[in-house]
Amino acid sequence: MTQKEMVLRHMTEMGSISSFEAFSEYGITRLAARIHDLREDGYNIKSSVHDARNRYGKKVRFERYTLEA
Repeated sequence: MTQKEMVLRHMTEMGSISSFEAFSEYGITRLAARIHDLREDGYNIKSSVHDARNRYGKKVRFERYTLEA
């Protein structure tokens, strides 16, 4: 299974994916590149920015990608 297929399956089954999930579950280090590839293939993928705190209490921002119908 290709990285694009893994990302697409994850978004279909789980609703969305973040770079942390892509790395920890599939070893994908360049999620944005795979999202770009999927968009070029015609998939409508929405990105949204989220704020959180890391394990040291520092504010961090990350993108979450969602497959739109």
